[in-house]
Amino acid sequence: MMPPETLTQAQAAAELARLAEVIAQHNSAYYQEDAPKISDADYDALVQRNTAIEAAFPQLVRGDSPSVKVGARAAPGFAKIVHSKPMLSLDNVFSDDEARAFVARVRRFLDLPEDADVRLRAEAKIDGLSCALRYENGRLAHGATRGDGAVGEAVTDNLRAVSGLVHLLPEPAPAVAEIRGEVYMTKAGFAGLNARQQEAGAKIFANPRNAAAGSLRQLDPAISASRPLAFIVHGWGEMSALPGPTQSAVMTAIAGWGFDTGSLALADASIDDCLAFTADLERARADLPFDIDGVVYKVERLDWQERLGQVARAPRWAVAHKFPAEQAETLLEAIDIQVGRTGALTPVARLAPVTVGGVVVTNATLHNEDEIARLDVRVGDRVRVQRAGDVIPQVLGVVPSDGPRGAPFVVPDHCPVCGSTAVREEDGAVRRCTGGLTCPAQRHERLRHFVSRNALDIEGLGTERLELFAAQGLIVQPGDIFRLRERRAALLALPGFKEKSVDKLLASIDERRNASLDRFLFALGIRHVGETTARDLARAFGSAQAVADAAQADNATNLFSAVKGIGNVVAAALIDFFGEPHNRDTLADLLGQVAPTPLPPVLQTGLTGKTIVFTGALEKFTRDEAQAQAEALGAKVSGSVSAKTNILVAGPGAGSKLAKAQTLGVTVLDEDGWLALMDEMATAG
Repeated sequence: MMPPETLTQAQAAAELARLAEVIAQHNSAYYQEDAPKISDADYDALVQRNTAIEAAFPQLVRGDSPSVKVGARAAPGFAKIVHSKPMLSLDNVFSDDEARAFVARVRRFLDLPEDADVRLRAEAKIDGLSCALRYENGRLAHGATRGDGAVGEAVTDNLRAVSGLVHLLPEPAPAVAEIRGEVYMTKAGFAGLNARQQEAGAKIFANPRNAAAGSLRQLDPAISASRPLAFIVHGWGEMSALPGPTQSAVMTAIAGWGFDTGSLALADASIDDCLAFTADLERARADLPFDIDGVVYKVERLDWQERLGQVARAPRWAVAHKFPAEQAETLLEAIDIQVGRTGALTPVARLAPVTVGGVVVTNATLHNEDEIARLDVRVGDRVRVQRAGDVIPQVLGVVPSDGPRGAPFVVPDHCPVCGSTAVREEDGAVRRCTGGLTCPAQRHERLRHFVSRNALDIEGLGTERLELFAAQGLIVQPGDIFRLRERRAALLALPGFKEKSVDKLLASIDERRNASLDRFLFALGIRHVGETTARDLARAFGSAQAVADAAQADNATNLFSAVKGIGNVVAAALIDFFGEPHNRDTLADLLGQVAPTPLPPVLQTGLTGKTIVFTGALEKFTRDEAQAQAEALGAKVSGSVSAKTNILVAGPGAGSKLAKAQTLGVTVLDEDGWLALMDEMATAG
């Protein structure tokens, strides 16, 4: 991974776009689905990478950046509640030095002397689901999850049975008091719940945090009431009158109202005291009755907190000191190769069972062949294993030994599933199977892509039907899709399939036998060949067979590199794909069933070389149609407005792009104006 300061502006912008999308997906998995896909440590690494690039390129900070967003949107199925004060996230530190730097930043911001004593409150960071309880005139008015920080899910009825919740504040209490904390589950409660779930044949939860979140976010409050949930306070939101001048004084008052504010806290402490407290908690972590993943440091003085304020998503007056993941040692019994749905070969360590963080671990990822070489890990070694964030186990290294070791592990250069060549890209760490459409490990994902909206766009052939037809042996390779008409009787024999629905599906398939060549090439799922590259190839070569023939030519790299927009990486991917006999056979089989339509030549018009952006709800044509028509007239279509934009076509509901275009003086057309301009250009061309 390149250091941020060595990136070009284009590289930085591309990586920030990727990070925004990836982190948003993981936020949704964590906050909405209660099913994280990566460890806390890996998630933190993504956020740190985003922060580092933004620091090096502040002009590239995106509107959807993780640095300005909190959590994820409230899930459908719950009423929404707007928080009167945003529920912010916390910035993280991972070392004592970083914690001291936090205090130094506080001093600088407040213009305090370097030796000024900044008093802090330290609190154990319980890993649960953040919620806010709003009390009006002492009575609980409503409760909500954090959601995206601005809008949460109304879970008032679900919260009423949670242990540690107060329904009526004692007098005198503020007229408005919003209490914020975590809904969590103890380790014992988690184990008991999973035992009952297993006995009932229901979902088994991965860890207490997921169990707590999934239990609270039930549409049926009775289910939440049956689960062993508890609530612990870590702060407050809107408060009509504060019962003290410091963080700890207010927390003491809240505890006096009957809330659990936790016993694992240190008041009015120096940073040295806080670091010692954190070290003690880390050592005791495994023996605590609930999971904690760090300690939160907060500036004690509320007047200082007010002055410090916040950045986009986090307060300047608080930070979370995250613990390193828990570790254990065990024997590496074998290394297997798994082939993912995109063809990536991933080495997996098979381990002698070991308990890490309260969970029995038998497998761990080794990521790729570079990681195996870096660790020099071999079968028979004793290794250190970590469950980062209690989610995905990983091997950290080899435990030194004086005994003999096994031979170095070599990642195969052929796919263990289909036998196709497995190649490693020049600038990548992952080795991939080139079997593509024919590899059983990739088949489902490749077929799903083949029929997707921007590929062949076969209506009625979604994921469920693809899986069903594959299970019945009706679709093994893409060409089988177009042979389904010959198997109509077999389709009608399937449960739920009637003549009308079957004939509608077959008609939809027949309509795509002459799909445009660029869609067909994109549908093949060749690595690095997106929609734009597929159009460039279609225009340059005129047929799919011509592309395949070029890939096998002695001067293949030169042939592809001569096409505008295609570099060595794409050329290598094309050569690898069509160099695999299985893929050539699949293409030949497909071309026996379909006849892709060549693209019309690009006209030289007044729009040639112009950049067009479409925005709003287009009503007279689809966005795909508009893009195709613009490109046929020589224009380039972009998704964002900049100083290089020549025309913005704005449909109803156009928002920020329209405002930016008007600010930059970009020509703005409505749909009728665009249609008239196209007619004019086509006639002139």
